[in-house]
Amino acid sequence: MSGLTRRLVVFSAALAPLAAQAQSWPSGPIRIVVPFPPGGSVDAVARLAQAGLSQRLGATIVIENRTGASGSTGSAAVAKAPPDGNTWLIVFDTHAVNPSLLPNFPFDNDKDLDPVSLIATAPYVVARHPSRPYTNLGELIRAAKEKPRSISYASVGSGSIGHLALELLGKQAGIDLIHVPYRGGGPALNDAVAGHVDLIIASAALLMPQIQPGAIRPVVQMGPTRLRALPDVPTIAESGYPGAQASSWWGFYAPGGTPKPIIERFRTALVESLRDERVAKQLTETQQMTLVLSGPEELRRFAGEQARIWGAVVRDNNIRADE
Repeated sequence: MSGLTRRLVVFSAALAPLAAQAQSWPSGPIRIVVPFPPGGSVDAVARLAQAGLSQRLGATIVIENRTGASGSTGSAAVAKAPPDGNTWLIVFDTHAVNPSLLPNFPFDNDKDLDPVSLIATAPYVVARHPSRPYTNLGELIRAAKEKPRSISYASVGSGSIGHLALELLGKQAGIDLIHVPYRGGGPALNDAVAGHVDLIIASAALLMPQIQPGAIRPVVQMGPTRLRALPDVPTIAESGYPGAQASSWWGFYAPGGTPKPIIERFRTALVESLRDERVAKQLTETQQMTLVLSGPEELRRFAGEQARIWGAVVRDNNIRADE
């Protein structure tokens, strides 16, 4: 037997247990941890995938909302879970910012979680309660300058990219808004619709279902181009502040060390579930997401770049988790 043949035999023998493990998995319920409350965009993506995953994997899919600390409480629980394919995590854009934002961060994003797939992106949108008088960014800035710290805005959490983007805008425009962080998109949106805060910054995915019936009204969109659903609403760059451009994103992770064949089987079922015509239409049309549905390495690179960009914003502007 040649050296090459012998190495191939050894390599194949090493892979055999992993392949067998993937074939026998799943053997029980599968848990998807959503680190935000029900009613937000992260929860919506998980629940839209739930039925398809259950059908394709032949297992019960349980959605567990485990909130706190800008999504890091639920993420930490998954980072410490056994890497057996029974626990998965869906994250929002706070995932890449939290290590720079939160003191004594309880785990290592890169070592303790394995990337699965970058699901989608969507631009941030700033919207107002209909009773507020500022209909565009120029009017908002004038009102904020006339009465400093009189205008409040809700975000989906301290350190969300929306929060950081409005902090940047505030510095560039010379205004001081009152930041009201929530534990997720659902509670933030409820208070924005009720008029308990003046503004909300959140992903188009979260806001569009309330913008369409007029429950809240868009002021400016933070993405690079205008959304199809908001053709008359200028972008932040068109409004004169390109440095505050911001988009949200969603991704799936597994506990570090989860066998790659299991990750790939889960990812395949997840992508097929989200590409289902009804589900994809809900995500792309109703919620204005751009589906990506990448592989693990694409998510690893993307999240690393997001951490670099927005971590610098946190450090340069001395943003704290309690702001």
